[in-house]
Amino acid sequence: MMKTAIVLGATGLIGRNLVAQLANQAEYSKVIAITRRRVEYDFENVSNEVVNFDCLDDFSNIFTGDVLFSCLGTTKKQAGSYEAQRIVDVDYQLKVAQLAAKNKVQHYLLVSSRGANSKSNNPYFQMKGELEEQVIGLNFVRVSIFQPSLLLGERDHFRFGEAIGFYLMPVLKYLPLLKSYRPIEGGEVAEKMVQVSLSSETGKELFKLDEVFPQVL
Repeated sequence: MMKTAIVLGATGLIGRNLVAQLANQAEYSKVIAITRRRVEYDFENVSNEVVNFDCLDDFSNIFTGDVLFSCLGTTKKQAGSYEAQRIVDVDYQLKVAQLAAKNKVQHYLLVSSRGANSKSNNPYFQMKGELEEQVIGLNFVRVSIFQPSLLLGERDHFRFGEAIGFYLMPVLKYLPLLKSYRPIEGGEVAEKMVQVSLSSETGKELFKLDEVFPQVL
């Protein structure tokens, strides 16, 4: 059966790769790219839906399909504070997940973070862990959570940590204790997410970097 995919965070590092890869999958007849601003795509099976994230209830009908890929995110620097970051990284994503679950979307795939833990003293890891716990409780047939570490790839803005990771990668690969925190290309995460979405499992599943992406170890 042909599937409809919804991509939240479609202009981000992983989201851009997801849209392109899904558009070229025969199993997907339609890809809905959710963005804040209009984006033109060269794929006939990709449609762009522009939403106001502060009024997501007004766009509830858009979040209807078979699979929802959630890879929305920002940084404290971009948002201005952890409180503002939380609105994007937790509140918006959770609201979209709730709308999708209500619309009977079957499979929810979330890009979280290595170290996500609702009880962490680190605000970033704490909010990621809280989101994981919230979406697991929704009535999706299947929830797949991905915990990559540092993401590498071309962005439209500079991230200092990722730049450092790029130069340290050759060194990190020789440190076994840090294997689960090694940098990974955003396109590799997207590729694995697409592969998982095409399988027929059910239930809740967690994918960690060192378990799912052995090629970077």
